[in-house]
Amino acid sequence: MAEEKLLTVREVSLILNISEKEVTDLAESGAIPAYKVGGVYVRFKKEQVQEYQKKSRPFTSKTSNLEKNTFGDRLSDFFYFNDFYILAGALIILLLAVILQG
Repeated sequence: MAEEKLLTVREVSLILNISEKEVTDLAESGAIPAYKVGGVYVRFKKEQVQEYQKKSRPFTSKTSNLEKNTFGDRLSDFFYFNDFYILAGALIILLLAVILQG
Protein backbone atom coordinates (compact mmCIF):
# COMPACT_ATOMS: atom_id res chain seq x y z
CA MET A 1 0.00 0.00 0.00
CA ALA A 2 1.54 3.30 -1.12
CA GLU A 3 1.50 6.06 1.45
CA GLU A 4 -0.33 9.20 0.50
CA LYS A 5 1.71 12.40 0.67
CA LEU A 6 0.08 14.95 2.96
CA LEU A 7 0.32 18.65 2.15
CA THR A 8 1.90 21.27 4.39
CA VAL A 9 0.30 24.57 5.37
CA ARG A 10 2.48 26.37 2.82
CA GLU A 11 1.46 24.03 -0.01
CA VAL A 12 -2.22 24.46 0.84
CA SER A 13 -1.83 28.24 0.94
CA LEU A 14 -0.33 28.15 -2.56
CA ILE A 15 -3.10 25.91 -3.88
CA LEU A 16 -5.90 28.06 -2.41
CA ASN A 17 -4.05 31.34 -3.03
CA ILE A 18 -4.53 32.51 0.57
CA SER A 19 -2.14 33.24 3.42
CA GLU A 20 -0.75 30.55 5.72
CA LYS A 21 -2.56 32.19 8.64
CA GLU A 22 -5.88 31.82 6.80
CA VAL A 23 -5.11 28.14 6.17
CA THR A 24 -4.41 27.63 9.87
CA ASP A 25 -7.63 29.44 10.79
CA LEU A 26 -9.62 27.27 8.36
CA ALA A 27 -8.09 24.15 9.85
CA GLU A 28 -8.88 25.27 13.41
CA SER A 29 -12.49 26.07 12.49
CA GLY A 30 -12.88 22.70 10.79
CA ALA A 31 -13.60 24.09 7.32
CA ILE A 32 -10.70 22.05 5.95
CA PRO A 33 -10.03 18.68 7.58
CA ALA A 34 -6.50 18.71 9.02
CA TYR A 35 -4.29 16.06 10.58
CA LYS A 36 -1.62 16.56 13.21
CA VAL A 37 1.61 14.71 12.63
CA GLY A 38 3.63 14.18 15.79
CA GLY A 39 1.11 16.27 17.69
CA VAL A 40 2.60 19.48 16.30
CA TYR A 41 2.69 19.66 12.51
CA VAL A 42 -0.58 20.21 10.66
CA ARG A 43 -1.02 18.34 7.37
CA PHE A 44 -3.81 18.10 4.80
CA LYS A 45 -5.03 15.57 2.24
CA LYS A 46 -4.88 16.90 -1.30
CA GLU A 47 -8.34 15.58 -2.22
CA GLN A 48 -9.96 17.34 0.74
CA VAL A 49 -8.21 20.62 -0.09
CA GLN A 50 -9.36 20.41 -3.71
CA GLU A 51 -12.91 19.63 -2.56
CA TYR A 52 -12.85 22.70 -0.29
CA GLN A 53 -11.53 24.79 -3.18
CA LYS A 54 -14.39 23.69 -5.42
CA LYS A 55 -16.98 24.40 -2.72
CA SER A 56 -15.64 27.79 -1.68
CA ARG A 57 -14.94 29.38 -5.08
CA PRO A 58 -16.80 27.65 -7.86
CA PHE A 59 -17.19 30.64 -10.18
CA THR A 60 -14.11 32.79 -9.63
CA SER A 61 -11.52 33.33 -12.29
CA LYS A 62 -8.16 35.07 -12.27
CA THR A 63 -9.20 37.56 -14.94
CA SER A 64 -12.20 38.86 -13.01
CA ASN A 65 -9.95 40.64 -10.49
CA LEU A 66 -7.87 42.20 -13.26
CA GLU A 67 -10.91 43.61 -15.03
CA LYS A 68 -12.16 45.35 -11.87
CA ASN A 69 -8.99 47.41 -11.50
CA THR A 70 -9.52 50.40 -13.75
CA PHE A 71 -7.03 53.20 -14.29
CA GLY A 72 -8.97 55.45 -11.91
CA ASP A 73 -8.86 52.80 -9.17
CA ARG A 74 -5.12 52.35 -9.58
CA LEU A 75 -4.55 56.11 -9.57
CA SER A 76 -6.68 56.50 -6.46
CA ASP A 77 -4.73 53.72 -4.74
CA PHE A 78 -1.44 55.35 -5.73
CA PHE A 79 -2.38 58.67 -4.14
CA TYR A 80 -3.87 56.95 -1.09
CA PHE A 81 -0.71 54.99 -0.33
CA ASN A 82 1.79 57.69 -1.34
CA ASP A 83 0.12 60.89 -0.17
CA PHE A 84 2.73 61.55 2.53
CA TYR A 85 5.60 61.33 0.05
CA ILE A 86 3.85 63.54 -2.48
CA LEU A 87 3.07 66.21 0.13
CA ALA A 88 6.57 66.01 1.63
CA GLY A 89 8.16 66.42 -1.81
CA ALA A 90 5.94 69.41 -2.61
CA LEU A 91 6.81 71.01 0.73
CA ILE A 92 10.54 70.52 0.14
CA ILE A 93 10.29 72.10 -3.31
CA LEU A 94 8.31 75.02 -1.87
CA LEU A 95 10.87 75.57 0.90
CA LEU A 96 13.75 75.42 -1.57
CA ALA A 97 12.01 77.98 -3.77
CA VAL A 98 11.52 80.33 -0.81
CA ILE A 99 15.14 79.91 0.33
CA LEU A 100 16.58 80.50 -3.14
CA GLN A 101 14.33 83.56 -3.73
CA GLY A 102 15.33 85.27 -0.48
